[in-house]
Amino acid sequence: MSEYHNPVLLKESVDALVLNAHGAYADATFGGGGHSREILSRLSEKGRLMAFDRDADAASNIPDDSRFTLIHNNFRFIHNYVLRDCPDGLDGILADLGVSSHQFDTAQRGFSFRFSAPLDMRMNVQGTKTAVDVVNSYAPEELEKILRIYGEVDNARRMATLIESARSKAPILSTDDLDNAIAAALPANAGHKTLAKVYQALRIEVNDEMRSLQKFLEGAAESLRKGGILAVITYHSLEDRMVKNFIRYGNACGDDVRDMFGNRSTALEAVNRKPIVPAEEEIKGNTRARSAKLRIARKI
Repeated sequence: MSEYHNPVLLKESVDALVLNAHGAYADATFGGGGHSREILSRLSEKGRLMAFDRDADAASNIPDDSRFTLIHNNFRFIHNYVLRDCPDGLDGILADLGVSSHQFDTAQRGFSFRFSAPLDMRMNVQGTKTAVDVVNSYAPEELEKILRIYGEVDNARRMATLIESARSKAPILSTDDLDNAIAAALPANAGHKTLAKVYQALRIEVNDEMRSLQKFLEGAAESLRKGGILAVITYHSLEDRMVKNFIRYGNACGDDVRDMFGNRSTALEAVNRKPIVPAEEEIKGNTRARSAKLRIARKI
């Protein structure tokens, strides 16, 4: 097994996040625990850190630290747990929205076309919907929409038609089955890049990632104290646009809603107008960091 996960933009995100060593914080995407350990290293004995992860495998990375609590649940429910465990609010919340290296590199999870494996893609293995359900039961119009919106796949309609044709002959159960089904639509010079987009789209649908992100952002804004910091690391344009919109407008859709005085109904203000991206040195050491963008906001 490879290293569970190499934390991206570690120093940049935690430097921005931890401004009060005695404060209460949340790592909304625990994963391999790299960001959590760095946050804990900046906290005093009075500091506290709660973390979230719906993948049971993440429990193997829990640090032996009485200041730390891991919550096995989707980060969309963050505000419920903050109300229960930290009713005065949090000083900072960090979310790294990338899929962990462990999930990509564990063949049987079905996240990657690099392996021959069951077509699963569940972040939480207790979840009921898998990628098998999506590719075999969704109408072609639904598949096209998912591929076009979540994967930004250029020839989404043709892909959906090929999937429908393949599953009419036999169920699509594995990564090999899916790859073979859409092979005719893969460009010769960018086949792997297109496959990555297809797998991204299916993963987002299986795990309801966009809806979860929206609910997380709403809950995070409510959970922060005045002056508290929200730091979010995104990896594709859909996530980044949603985070940017929420910080600027107070909603994930980017609707510029104002009150009678012309004020926007947003609880946050951007700390960095442009996203922070990894240095070339970090990208050389971790190619999965190349598309990362860090946005930082403050509760107002």
